[in-house]
Amino acid sequence: FIFGIPLLMLEFALGQKMQRGAVGAFHKVSPGFMGVGVAATLCSFFVACYYAAVMAWSLIYLFSSFDLSWAQNSADYFYKDVLRVSESPNELMMIPTPILVSFSAIWVMVYFSIWKGVKSVSTVVTVTMPLPIILLLILLVRTTTLPGAIEGILFFLRPDFGALTDSEVWLAAATQIFFSLTVGVGVMITYGSFERKTSDVVKNTAIVAAADAAIALVSGLVVFTTLGHMAHESGSSVVDIAASGPSLAFIVFPKALSLIPGAPFFAFFFFLMLLTLGIDSLFSLVEGITQTLLDRWPSVGKENMSLYVCVFCFFGGLIFTTTAGIYFLDISDHYVTSYGLVLVSLLEALAVGWYHGGERMRAWINSVSDWRVGVWWTYCIKWICPGFLVALLLTGFMRDFAVPYENYPDWALIFMGWSVVAFIVIVGIIFSAAAIRNSDKSNENV
Repeated sequence: FIFGIPLLMLEFALGQKMQRGAVGAFHKVSPGFMGVGVAATLCSFFVACYYAAVMAWSLIYLFSSFDLSWAQNSADYFYKDVLRVSESPNELMMIPTPILVSFSAIWVMVYFSIWKGVKSVSTVVTVTMPLPIILLLILLVRTTTLPGAIEGILFFLRPDFGALTDSEVWLAAATQIFFSLTVGVGVMITYGSFERKTSDVVKNTAIVAAADAAIALVSGLVVFTTLGHMAHESGSSVVDIAASGPSLAFIVFPKALSLIPGAPFFAFFFFLMLLTLGIDSLFSLVEGITQTLLDRWPSVGKENMSLYVCVFCFFGGLIFTTTAGIYFLDISDHYVTSYGLVLVSLLEALAVGWYHGGERMRAWINSVSDWRVGVWWTYCIKWICPGFLVALLLTGFMRDFAVPYENYPDWALIFMGWSVVAFIVIVGIIFSAAAIRNSDKSNENV
């Protein structure tokens, strides 16, 4: 409420008011802030590259649902059969053919989802938005009737106030907000630019935030009722089998699904839901990149630009499909979310809250909205969000310089982590400097 929603409203409002994607919108705030939009677009690119690899895994699991290929040993199936993972990032890499085929299929689907712009996106969304919700509800009805489901629900809903003192919990929560609300990558600025200038910003923000929270709650219930059943069947506790990240989606949860009567049917539903939600998120990222580039080079055309972006992301993401890909994915995800998205969001808040004027933006939001936003929004954008984001950055720096992330080799952390963040920052600075110089020349000519 004091972090995710204010930033989401900021991005919607900025795109709608300026009628531009991320780069163009920040350039209109001030040429010096153009680099913020560039950095957001680069974050979108890197996230899209590795996120597509995860979707490729989901596609493989979707077709494996018919015979429950993972039933005997879900960990071995994921690491040895699907990923064919190497012992470390240092080993010679190859690309398993099934992953390459699935990865290619994902990018073909993304391209045909966005190639006609709003028209094709609208057509795809009419299927990919309601379908996962329907599948979620079917899974929820089934999993809540399983033995042990109540224990899973209690574990999910029981608060652990002691965890609030752990900085890792706050960083994980912020990362979840970035991904679930898609802030910090310029996507919501792009979607805001598609709206009429008089669209109700507050209402749109409330609808998106409420829908996101509802889906997150139902998803959590589905996961933990299933884990509760798995704990019941194995005679262990939920805390012993709970996991996060890829381990939850591709090891623990598939194993839990295999214990449910009618397992192939529900496993297919689960991975179809995962795939449709992932495709939605992926083409949103690509749409943001494409529209930003079209703002600069409109003559290229939507179909061609979409193709160029998808092809570029395909080749950029191939490293994540290799036998060492999961290591590189983990590193890139950690650094892009912990530093790239946090830094972009911080600069967004400073640009709008202090330079453009928080009260000025709030007044504009209220002028186009039936639902009015109070002064709390300005305080959040000017003070609370920047303070929280600075704290996250400092905590992350101290943690990662004290202990190498997951004890990966230094070269891997530099190559796939720090260098990615440095590239985002340096390119953003270069574009801001160029925009300021061009603006000064224009003023001199006038």
